[in-house]
Parts: sequence; C-alpha cells; structure tokens
Amino acid sequence: MRSICYTAALLSCWLSVSHVPAQAPIRPGDHVAIVGNTFADQLRIHGYLETMLVQHWPEDPVSIRNLGWGGDMLTARDRPTGFPSEEQTLTDHRTDVIIACFGMGESFGGESRLSDFRASVQAFIESHAGKQYNGQTDVRLVLISPIAYEQLGELTPHHQRRNHELAMYSRAMEEVARAQNVPFIDINEQTRYLMDEPQGPNLTTNGIHLNRYGYWATSHFIFRELIADDKEFSERPWRIFIDASDSSVSSSGVKVSHLSDFETGLTFRVAEVAAATLPPPTHDELPPQLAHLRDSLTVVNLPPGIYSLKVDDELVVTASHRQWAEGVAVDGSPAHKIAEAIRSEVNEKNLQFTYSWKTLNQVHIVGERKKSPSGKQLPAEVIEFNRLANERDARLRSGIQRTTREWSLTLDTSEQKTNEIKANQ
Repeated sequence: MRSICYTAALLSCWLSVSHVPAQAPIRPGDHVAIVGNTFADQLRIHGYLETMLVQHWPEDPVSIRNLGWGGDMLTARDRPTGFPSEEQTLTDHRTDVIIACFGMGESFGGESRLSDFRASVQAFIESHAGKQYNGQTDVRLVLISPIAYEQLGELTPHHQRRNHELAMYSRAMEEVARAQNVPFIDINEQTRYLMDEPQGPNLTTNGIHLNRYGYWATSHFIFRELIADDKEFSERPWRIFIDASDSSVSSSGVKVSHLSDFETGLTFRVAEVAAATLPPPTHDELPPQLAHLRDSLTVVNLPPGIYSLKVDDELVVTASHRQWAEGVAVDGSPAHKIAEAIRSEVNEKNLQFTYSWKTLNQVHIVGERKKSPSGKQLPAEVIEFNRLANERDARLRSGIQRTTREWSLTLDTSEQKTNEIKANQ
C-alpha cells in the first residue's frame, strides 16, 4: 500500500507542471467545445476524457461538443462550401469553455516557423477575447500542447529531431498562454516521459496518433488539470484498505461501512463518493506511472487461500491472499460497467452530433445530387441527427448516479483451489 501511495505522490508531482490558474478551467454545468487537430478529433471517438468530465459532477454535468477536425492547424482550418461557421456552432452550444488542441501540424515548420506559431497562438486567443457564446459571460480558453513523438523503429524516422521541435512548439504555446493568463496543459512532456518507460503498451499507432490506450492514459492527465482545484479529485481513484485481523478500514473515493467477518471471508458496504475509474483498454501490465490510476482493494492478514470478490452478488475478481495483501485492481464491478456504458453513450452522442455537423457527402449539399430525393432529404436528416445528439446529451445529464453496494470477499473452499494454494506454498 505504501508503494502505491508513493507512486501516486510521484505522479502528482509529475503532473503539476502545467499552467493552471487558481480556479479550475472546467466547472459544474459548463458547456464545453473541443477544437483542434487529429488529437482533438479522436478524443470524441474514444470518449475517455468526456466520460470522466460528464461523471464528475452528477448533479450538474458538463455538456461537450467536439469540433475537432483531422489535420487542422491554427491558420489552416479549411471547411467545405456552405459549412456553418465555428462561431455559429459555438453559439448554438452556448459554449462556456473552449479546449484547443494545436501544435502538431505546425511543428513540422521547425525552428524557422516558431515565431509564426507564437503569433498564431496569440491571434487565436485574441479572436475569442470578449466573445459571449453563452449569451452571458466571456468564453474561457484552455490550450493543450501536442503529444510527444513515440519511437517505433523504422516507422518513426528523425525521432530526436521531431521531439525537439515538438518540445519547442509546446514551450512557445505555454509562454503565450502564461502571458495571457490562459490555462495551458502540457501533455508533450508527460507523454514523452511515459513513452520512455519500457513497461506498458505503446501509446500510438504511428508515433503521432494515439491508440485507444494512449487516449485512456492522456485523458487522465488532461482531466486532472481541467478540474485541478476541485476537492473531489482527491477521491480518485477508489482505494479501500482493510486489515482482516482487527477489522480496521481506510478508504478514498468510497465510504466503507458495516464490515463483518465470518469463517470464510468478509462482507462490507461501499458507498460511491467518486465515479468509478474507467478500466484501461489493455491486458498488459501498466507502467508504474499509471498503475495507481486503477481502483483497488487491499486486504491484509487474510488466512491463506483463494478469495473471490463479489459486488451485489456479481463476481468481479479472484486472487490469492498474498495478492489481496498487495492490492488488487477492481475494474469490473457493476459501477465500472456503468461507467463503460456511459462512455458508449458518450460515443453514440458524439456520432449523432458529427452526422449533424460534419456532413461528409458534399455532392448532396452543393453538388449534382442537391436536387435529388436524397439531397432534398438531407436538411431534415441533419436536423434529426442534431435532435438525437441533444436527446442523448440530456439523457447523460440526467442518468448519472452513485449508489451503495454490498461487497463480499469469500474464501474458495473447492478442492481445486486448495491444491493451487498448496502448489504455491
């Protein structure tokens, strides 16, 4: 348990390098828009960051629209003919906060274009200054750096040069953000540190595009910074520690009560204070910087044996008394399955919004099929897709609950398990 806490403390220090003002950038009930490049665009496909934010304030969840577009740069954001302006989309969403992800495409300009990039970041900030997309208050901005360049052998040539360029562009963005008192989140340094760790899966598919695991990992970093001053963040992830010898309990993220021991195990009640942490999308062992992010249960001084954890009578995980003493990740409880269901709902909402906002078949909009039956139906279809997105958004905002569940840790007394114990002793 001490090693878990120590790792968590190290990671907390590691993640504190970003520039965040005294008040957290995201607040309860905010309407958030995400803009930017491929990194931003694919945040909506995986849904980890949005799910964390949506679950964080169940009484007043945020509402998010992802306007990311693959390949976007600050000065190159071309759209098809007749595409709605970004200002109109931001106004339609009554946007309180814009999260902007740029710098990857610009970094290919190298050191010679660095001053141009600074000017572009400054111009972007100024373009939104004083705008009240929600009709009441000035929009707030958050800038996110590009990720680092992961070394994948022949697939990623010029690895050192590219990371040097990406670091320069990240620092330039941070300097402009600081001067304008705009929150800045540095995922360049964080991902580079993680990419250098030999343990754990790769974060990207090609060096610059994150895979599903990469989005799971970076979403934790960004989430932390977006709610940095919120007291509830100290309650994440879930930590439960039980000493079976004297029935003492400590916990974080949940409240444990009604602990009872019996001949073959323990039962206790768990009230969910914070949302369950989304399980990592990998079966590989996580690097030490991320392993502590998983919810866990530690039970020391259990009699020798194999013990099964059930939550509301549903089997979650089985481990030996030694493993329980070291701490076992709890990723498959009913609460975790609900979190994954929320992520699926988030992804479906994003898909419906994308269909309404980013109509891909231009031939039906301004081309030769504009007057065809399918072309004539397109406006109504766009309206319907938007209605479905808003409907799912409302469902998300009303469907997040935390509850109290019955947990039990029971000794497996079967002959097979007994033989396994003897074999391991």
